[in-house]
Amino acid sequence: MEEEELEFVEELEAVLQLTPEVQLAIEQVFPSQDPLDRADFNAVEYINTLFPTEQSLANIDEVVNKIRLKIRRLDDNIRTVVRGQTNVGQDGRQALEEAQKAIQQLFGKIKDIKDKAEKSEQMVKEITRDIKQLDHAKRHLTTSITTLNHLHMLAGGVDSLEAMTRRRQYGEVANLLQGVMNVLEHFHKYMGIPQIRQLSERVKAAQTELGQQILADFEEAFPSQGTKRPGGPSNVLRDACLVANILDPRIKQEIIKKFIKQHLSEYLVLFQENQDVAWLDKIDRRYAWVKRQLVDYEEKYGRMFPREWYMTERIAVEFCHVTRAELAKIMRARAKEIEVKLLLFAIQRTTNFEGFLAKRFSGCTLTDGTLKKLESPPPSTNPFLEDEPAPEIEELAIEKGELDQPKKPKVPDNPFHGIVSKCFEPHLYVYIESQDKNLGELIDRFVADFKAQGPPKPNTDEGGAVLPSCADLFVYYKKCMVQCSQLSTGEPMIALTTIFQKYLREYAWKILSGNLPKTTTSSGGLTISSLLKEKEGSEVAKFTLEELCLICSILSTAEYCLATTQQLEEKLKEKVDVSLTERINLTGEMDTFSTVISSSIQLLVQDLDAACDPALTAMSKMQWQNVEHVGDQSPYVTSVILHIKQNVPIIRDNLASTRKYFTQFCIKFANSFIPKFITHLFKCKPISMVGAEQLLLDTHSLKMVLLDLPSIGSQVVRKAPASYTKIVVKGMTRAEMILKVVMAPHEPLVVFVDNYIKLLTDCNTETFQKILDMKGLKRSEQSNMLELLRQRLPTPPSGAEGSSSLSLMAPTPEQESSRIRKLEKLIKKRL
Repeated sequence: MEEEELEFVEELEAVLQLTPEVQLAIEQVFPSQDPLDRADFNAVEYINTLFPTEQSLANIDEVVNKIRLKIRRLDDNIRTVVRGQTNVGQDGRQALEEAQKAIQQLFGKIKDIKDKAEKSEQMVKEITRDIKQLDHAKRHLTTSITTLNHLHMLAGGVDSLEAMTRRRQYGEVANLLQGVMNVLEHFHKYMGIPQIRQLSERVKAAQTELGQQILADFEEAFPSQGTKRPGGPSNVLRDACLVANILDPRIKQEIIKKFIKQHLSEYLVLFQENQDVAWLDKIDRRYAWVKRQLVDYEEKYGRMFPREWYMTERIAVEFCHVTRAELAKIMRARAKEIEVKLLLFAIQRTTNFEGFLAKRFSGCTLTDGTLKKLESPPPSTNPFLEDEPAPEIEELAIEKGELDQPKKPKVPDNPFHGIVSKCFEPHLYVYIESQDKNLGELIDRFVADFKAQGPPKPNTDEGGAVLPSCADLFVYYKKCMVQCSQLSTGEPMIALTTIFQKYLREYAWKILSGNLPKTTTSSGGLTISSLLKEKEGSEVAKFTLEELCLICSILSTAEYCLATTQQLEEKLKEKVDVSLTERINLTGEMDTFSTVISSSIQLLVQDLDAACDPALTAMSKMQWQNVEHVGDQSPYVTSVILHIKQNVPIIRDNLASTRKYFTQFCIKFANSFIPKFITHLFKCKPISMVGAEQLLLDTHSLKMVLLDLPSIGSQVVRKAPASYTKIVVKGMTRAEMILKVVMAPHEPLVVFVDNYIKLLTDCNTETFQKILDMKGLKRSEQSNMLELLRQRLPTPPSGAEGSSSLSLMAPTPEQESSRIRKLEKLIKKRL
């Protein structure tokens, strides 16, 4: 029995297992805090809750009675609910039947309403049928009356037009013709009707007759044969112009063409190619003649032509076209007679006349076939562009070294620019050749002035003086560029640019490079005079104060030329046509000035470097093994510092305006002096411990001086550039490390070799052997130490083995230097 009950309970639990969604819905509908209502109900836990201790079992009967009571209540509730559900199905069917009946009633009412609406619509149509017919009849009647009125007006207008045309009543024809044309537009859709088509053809015939008649009247009033014209204009011709405005535009064009041709016929006779007044020296007479003709036209014919015809401007424009053609023809025939002054005179007078036209007229009659309109340049994206100043201000800016700062491109405001002066462009080679000759003479004058005046005076207040010839050259360039751009912005500007390039190079070679002082010995070279001076104990030849100032002045001038040439290139690109900008390139000339700058810096470095050579030679010849105590800095250090204090302040003061190149000088001197100092340091052998300490003190003193080199002797102390400081610290630290290795005891060998590898990052066997020579060790001792070094050096990569072996085979610069020194000693002995 117990087993059957357990099975029954399990089956009941399986049936009552609800899904989580159903369980959640039940909890929302019937919220309950009773543990018996929870889905995860556990009977054991519930019983333990009721009887937590053994003593609580004493009231078990009471608990059981409560549970049984609760079960009976649940049974009663379930029984009541089940009985209540027996009548639900019958009530639902009854409610459904009532709903269906209500829907049927509603459908019947909707159908009745629809039928009534259709009947109402039919009734309205029957009522309004007659009204629509009346409305259509009214519209058609109105259209018929309007058309008949237009037809009457058209027929009457055509008859009147033909009659007025025969009587030449152009004033009335002008008003009537426009009305007839407007009325005729209403009959375009009726052209299939013969009568309408006939009226349209009569209107066209009347227009044709009017055009021919007006042209005949103008031909009679202004005959093309002969130069004499009748008196003033008639009212008939004035009204005829009003009619021509309405007719085919070709009639108007023909009238304008014939009138202007007849008006300029006298000009073609007076200024024929074989006349004296036709040549360039009397070009003013051409423009004076047309000005008189324009005044004459305004007085006699100004009211005859409509204002919108712009006849005065058309006469001026046609005069310009004729003049350009005539001048081009006569200049081709007499090209050999064209001189620069004559050409510039003619161009100046012509551009002045074009400016006069721009002030007087708007240029609205210019067409693409006669003159290409000038287009506005695209807006610039450079925020530093400014408006172009006046020529006087620009010249002042050039003298101050501010030539051609980038300017905002100006929109051309003269539509007549080039309408006549374009004919001079093929002959601008005369102007270009003249500028070539003038610039050549200018360069020769600069050379002569430099030789006569000598080098510039020392300047320690405002930096190295820029040669005045430089500003003069660019002032002349500016004038030529502005003048040529006014003449043409095409190929002549390219030719002028080529001339500029030529004389920029000549200025760099003849004025700058050609006046740099010459050194007695080149870097690494050898001459008999230098050896004799060194043998006699005299100092190496140095540049004088004037020569140092000259070098700095040439460097400052080259720097000015470099910056100004770059600005000149930008300005030329603004002046020239957009299609030709790529052909303007002054990079080669800028490179030439950069070369002058580099040569000047190299001369300054060589001079100071050569001045320090005797001191370094004296250092290498000292008997360092006999030094007994460490004192103040050695005399050779004092000599080096003296030369630095003599040269560097002069160079710094004269390069105050070009600070970056002074920094380059300092860097190049450090890169030259420090390796040379280390080379002479290796020659100090043998050397004692005390001698090495003295050398280390001297090296530190030189290091401090070199670090202070950029501001040495200056009242204003500035921090040296980081790039320069890095070079000095790296080079002089290597010299100090070499001396520290020399000072270290060579035993035990392993410690000495490890100390060498640790102190010198670029350690190799050659440097190690030189250090051993400085310590005065024997060759037998050196071989063991070299072998130990090779063993303890880190193994180089596979790719570096070949290069290292190659470097051992090839002589190093230090070996080459030692060979040169041996050769010098040999020559001294023989001398």
